[in-house]
Order: sequence, then C-alpha cells, then structure tokens
Amino acid sequence: MQTEEIVKQAQEWVRDFFEEEASGHDWWHTYRVVELAKTIAREEKADLFVCELAALLHDMADSKFNETEAKGIQKVADWLDDKQVRKEERDHVLEIISTMSFRGGHNPPMTTIEGKVVQDADRLDAIGALGIARTFAFSGAHGHPIYVPGEQPQEAMSKEEYEKRQSSAVNHFYEKLLLLKEKLNTNYGKEMGEERHLFMVNFLEQFYLEWNGEK
Repeated sequence: MQTEEIVKQAQEWVRDFFEEEASGHDWWHTYRVVELAKTIAREEKADLFVCELAALLHDMADSKFNETEAKGIQKVADWLDDKQVRKEERDHVLEIISTMSFRGGHNPPMTTIEGKVVQDADRLDAIGALGIARTFAFSGAHGHPIYVPGEQPQEAMSKEEYEKRQSSAVNHFYEKLLLLKEKLNTNYGKEMGEERHLFMVNFLEQFYLEWNGEK
C-alpha cells in the first residue's frame, strides 16, 4: 500500500474514533499535532511519513481510551500490520507512540529525530492558547474545579500518581503545562514554545487579578 493511502486510512480511522470525544483529546487535537509535526519535520529534515503517521496514531494507544496501554499499543500494531506498513517504519511508529506521553515526566527521552518532532508537536498543542482551552475542557469533562485557592502543585509524582491525580485546572499548569517549554526537543519546536509559554504566564497573571477582584 502506498504511503499516501496509509495516511488517508489512518486519518479516517482516527477521526471516526475521536469524533464524539469532548475532553480535549479529540480529532482536532490530532489534526493540529499532525500539522505541527509536518511543519517541524520539514525544518528538522525528519522522515515526513513516519512523523505524520505517528502523529495521527499517537492517542489511539493511550490508556485513557483503552483497557490498558499495552492493549492500545497492540491495537495500533495490528492496524499497521493490516496496512502492511514496512517493518522498519512500523516499529519506529510504535516506539514513538509508546514513549512520547508526559506521564509526570517519567518517560525516557526520545532517541530519534522523528520521535522528537512528534513529541514536540504534541507538547506544543498542550501549551499556549490552545493548551489553556484544552485544559479547561478536560477539567470540565472530568468534574475538576477551575481553581482551588491554596492548592499546591505536587512534585515528584510517579506515573501512576500523575495519571490518577485529581487537581484543579489551574494547578495543572504548574504540574505540567509550565514545565513543557524546557522539555521541547527540537530547535524549531523550542522557538514556537517560547511564545506559547509566555501566553500562559500572562493568562495566569490576569486570572489571579480577576479572581481576587483586582481587575
């Protein structure tokens, strides 16, 4: 099967799966990650097919949408086998999607430029204006409060603790979003991350002023 057809079928599979998702991990999140990954891949001279396919499939194996992460990875592996993706590209895509999530900062660093590109694209969509919007969408979908005065960010969480954490939307900025700028991999991703990070900092400053009735 030609790479263009594989990408087209991946788009259809992922879009159908996430069509009704409303927690911030929807089809449009995947779409943005794909577009960012392609942009960064061109700048960093990475394999465009591997980057695009991994970006498309990166949430299909997520434990939030599968009984276990292992079963999610197997589901994606079976799909890649069914589409007869070349073994080298298949294994590369699976390596990327199995190690790219934040998970409290416990995953090992990416070993390939393609992995770094896709991870940057996913992390960039978690910060800036879109990151803010997605954070509040996720919190609302899971019944988390907007803000709890006095709540302190928890540091040094295990992967399990991070995934089960029930904190406010604003606290999530300190436990993840504001940390992502320093975890971007590529030069082009870091350039994009600077502006998005500053937007979040300014948002929080305004948020506290309004929360306290000062502005």
